Amino acid sequence: MNTTLSNSSIKCVRDTSITAVVFPSLYSILFIAAMILNSLAAWIFFSIPSTSTFVVFLKNVVVADLLMTLTIPLRVLSDAGVGSWHLRAFHCRYSAVLFYITMYISILLLGLISLDRYLKIVRPFGKCVLQRVRVGQVLSASVWVVMLSLALPNVILSDQPPRVTGGKLKCSSMKSKAGLMWHEGFNYFCQVVFWGTLALMVVCYTFISKKVYESYKASKSRSQAASRKTKAKVFVVVGVFFICFAPFHFARVPYTLTQTRSTASHCQALYIAKETTLWLSATNICLDPLIYVFLCKVFRKRLTAALCRKPLHKGTMESPTATSTQLEMS
Repeated sequence: MNTTLSNSSIKCVRDTSITAVVFPSLYSILFIAAMILNSLAAWIFFSIPSTSTFVVFLKNVVVADLLMTLTIPLRVLSDAGVGSWHLRAFHCRYSAVLFYITMYISILLLGLISLDRYLKIVRPFGKCVLQRVRVGQVLSASVWVVMLSLALPNVILSDQPPRVTGGKLKCSSMKSKAGLMWHEGFNYFCQVVFWGTLALMVVCYTFISKKVYESYKASKSRSQAASRKTKAKVFVVVGVFFICFAPFHFARVPYTLTQTRSTASHCQALYIAKETTLWLSATNICLDPLIYVFLCKVFRKRLTAALCRKPLHKGTMESPTATSTQLEMS
């Protein structure tokens, strides 16, 4: 591997004449929508007390989404070729790293949310240490610390003098040999994070769906509308998760190999595939609010009251710590 991982071996030549126009435009639209939705979500969520692990995890998702959103303007300027190469170098070393790491923090938090829903719906009366608010806060903090620590070498090892060719700077040219090795290894780790989280979510929501069906059957409910509504709520997280992130994780490893190894086959096609699926992944910061509306009744009521400009009476609010199936899924 040491003989293949070197800056001199990177021969991938990309034509960015079209992508430098299309993707900055798409990211600009995404930034505007994400700022509006996540600012509103943050305003509502941080008026809700952290009295359940569910709310704790959702608040952390909001923070991760906001941080990811704030990196988009620099990505737009960098991809569009606006400004000097110093701007591109700053984006490569710092902003792009924060963009990716907040995405994987959100992925892990969505996995914890799925596990939390399983514990509170399938086993509502069981005592589990994972359902304690303090434990939820510790788990959230651990996700941030571990992921940021693993991302730090990507910053530290991007220490090579930037090499500008044809007025363009490739991020991989700033990485040392160790930096390229870490970049490739970290990408494999991120694959494990994504597919492992997806497997956890599928298992959790399969059991949740079964539990909800049994609940309707026990109460002799034959409402087709209620059944469809419940299925939508059960699988909204998995649907958003898979649609946003799966395509990117199919495209990422082949593209990364063009950055870290002496291979340039299908380089242009892989670059376009990576950029397209990465933008699709980024749309998750706009789709996460759907999760808040579908799964968090407290958030939904506060949002409705805010949009209708009506005062929210305490008597109409269920406790965010309630755990019955009807409350969680209604």
